[in-house]
Amino acid sequence: MRGTALIALAVLALAGCAGKNNNKSAAAGQQTQAPAVQDVKVISAAMETVLQEGRYSSTVQANVTNNIAPQSGSRIQKINVEVGDYVYAGQILAEMDRVQLDQAKLRLSNAETELARIKQLYEQGGVAQSDFEAQELNYKVSKSSYDNLLENTILRSPVTGVVSARNYDRGDMYGMASPIFTVQQIVPVKLLIGISEADYTKVHKGDKVSITVDAFPGKSYSGSVVRIYPTIDPMTHTFNVEVRVPNQDRQLRPGMYARVSVAFGSNRSIVVPDVAVVKLQGAGQRSVFVVEDSVAVEKVVTLGSHFDGKYEILTGLNEGEMVVVKGQASLRNGSPVSIME
Repeated sequence: MRGTALIALAVLALAGCAGKNNNKSAAAGQQTQAPAVQDVKVISAAMETVLQEGRYSSTVQANVTNNIAPQSGSRIQKINVEVGDYVYAGQILAEMDRVQLDQAKLRLSNAETELARIKQLYEQGGVAQSDFEAQELNYKVSKSSYDNLLENTILRSPVTGVVSARNYDRGDMYGMASPIFTVQQIVPVKLLIGISEADYTKVHKGDKVSITVDAFPGKSYSGSVVRIYPTIDPMTHTFNVEVRVPNQDRQLRPGMYARVSVAFGSNRSIVVPDVAVVKLQGAGQRSVFVVEDSVAVEKVVTLGSHFDGKYEILTGLNEGEMVVVKGQASLRNGSPVSIME
């Protein structure tokens, strides 16, 4: 009985060893099994001329904003325009009380008459030069006072533009708390855009811009860079660029939200379809797969402009490399591939 038990134990041990050996053989077979070859479609990376554009958001501003008001408090006698009226340079907007102006006009008339009389006597040798010069000075002072009162009694628009605010009515006493009118020049308009300091050397006066606004979908407006501010904001690392748009049809109005595209010229760069670009998992990097000796090789790239369904590649890819444009979603670095015709 004891001998039979020992024989049975030996048989079980041999069976266990055989099972382990079979498992190891199966695992080894799986490790040596070749990965599946994936079919891919490729294109040759080619150079193209790529327009360089920067895209920004901004707000339309009046080219000039004038607050119209007299220098001192006075009663408003006439209001000639309303909010929304388009006015021209020199047009009378309002008239203030004329009492002081009429008095100044009378003093000027008397000074002018006296100057003419003294001048005649001076030319005849009847008065001293000092008397003539004193009267001439008196006339100039009267004339200056009258001109100043005239400018502050008959209020004219200094620019051609639209009346955007009226804060008083006829008969009100102007108290200098706020202007009577605000006139904004909207032909042309301007925009200030903040551009990254990395692009400081790319921007030049005269660069063309394209502008769109939500109020007129599908329509774009052309303008140009007229001023580049000389300092960079240390907080945002941007600098301001002033853009001017002719706005002859007066459609653009101050306060409109605008999207601005600034043309920085062009580059000769490698361009690939945007479907070829893959985002690396867990990172902000982008990559493409190229085929080398029937193997997929993943290359990290730096992207530039995106246009017409294509990406500009700034670094990471060479001209002529075979870039995978179909089948790349399931590829890994080193995957064997077969190029589809």
